[in-house]
Amino acid sequence: MQRTSHAKRNAVLLSVATLSVVAAVLLGAGLGHLVWPGSSTNASVSTPTGPASGGSSGNGFSPFGGGSSGSTGNSATGAGAPSDISAIASKVNPGLVDINTNLSYQQEQAAGTGMVLTPGGEVLTNNHVIDGATSISVTDVGNGKTYSATVVGYDRTQDVAVIQLVGASGLQTVTTAGGSPSVGQAVVGVGNAGGTGGTPSTAGGSITALDQSITASDNNGANAEHLTGLIEDNVGIQPGDSGGPLVNTSSQVLGMDTAASQGTLGTSATQAYAIPITTALSITKQIEAGRATSLVHIGPTAFIGVSVDSPGQASTGAGSGGFGFGSGFGGGTGSGSNSGGGSTTSGAAIVAVVSGSPASRAGLVPGDVITGFNGTPVTDPNQLTQLLEPHHPGNSVLLQWTDTSGQTQTGTVVLTNGPPA
Repeated sequence: MQRTSHAKRNAVLLSVATLSVVAAVLLGAGLGHLVWPGSSTNASVSTPTGPASGGSSGNGFSPFGGGSSGSTGNSATGAGAPSDISAIASKVNPGLVDINTNLSYQQEQAAGTGMVLTPGGEVLTNNHVIDGATSISVTDVGNGKTYSATVVGYDRTQDVAVIQLVGASGLQTVTTAGGSPSVGQAVVGVGNAGGTGGTPSTAGGSITALDQSITASDNNGANAEHLTGLIEDNVGIQPGDSGGPLVNTSSQVLGMDTAASQGTLGTSATQAYAIPITTALSITKQIEAGRATSLVHIGPTAFIGVSVDSPGQASTGAGSGGFGFGSGFGGGTGSGSNSGGGSTTSGAAIVAVVSGSPASRAGLVPGDVITGFNGTPVTDPNQLTQLLEPHHPGNSVLLQWTDTSGQTQTGTVVLTNGPPA
């Protein structure tokens, strides 16, 4: 799920809540995390581009849609798959975790996969797997124990996140590949397909192209996000596999599954994408070092407590922004009424306000339009997301807004802890 990088996040990222397939998800890119209850909006992915492009024409790609949890498994075998899929996966399984998140602001739960990087419980996953999570529960496949987890940092534009299991020690880890992947190479995808937990599901296939770029969006074409440098394969991954490994025949991780062609729960994708493990580990090292940038967020996410959309689009009361988390407003659809009747003021129109949040305490209500942030004019929800990105809980920021009567208001809010964006 990737916004041409940043672009999507604010108006949306319903992603997580809508389950995204990696590329599309949430980062518009996401494969997904499986979300339930209720149906979610699938995202579509445009035809991939890049050197030696392989696979199908690219029509109808999308992040996997959500659905109720239930028994499912990966059984599809793509062309060129290794003959010993189960044996290959068995060596990887102990280094994996099942990630379950509570998306309380969306009244949903979601599931994905992660890879253990250190015995002390540092885990690599997709950003869209933890996007919007108000709590994260992780079950280690190797020892069967369940841990709470905190977010160390994330890069929304690359759909990479690092989380830390609380109180973990002595965990088994994955082994990463030292060389570069090649077209035609046999691979296996392993993950928490269907969000059912237990022994990870597996699917085999081969790499069909390298250095691919995909753009993912919602079904209506909105909120497009862009991911580049991806591995393309024909492995039959499913919702819940997001954040899981794509491994070679030596059980070494080549990439992190992140997006796939459109599918439904229990249906394997025929064209999938993975972030090269070298790319993911490079971002991980930056996060471990605490080096924040305009793209990489370190530590807790700042929270304003509003769901926003473009003015004129919010009058229906269904906003596509999440509730002002961190580097953006992703994480879920907002709900509320716009008493302003659909203002055309330039800025970020408020669709809903979380009770007791900084925005609520400052007097913001649905129908108001945020027009300034610390003295910088806000022209649209995306810009508000970008302005919020560098901030952390405890920071004070000055907001300017046009209220539902058309009057200009200002107020200082102290940001609090919120779900990762």
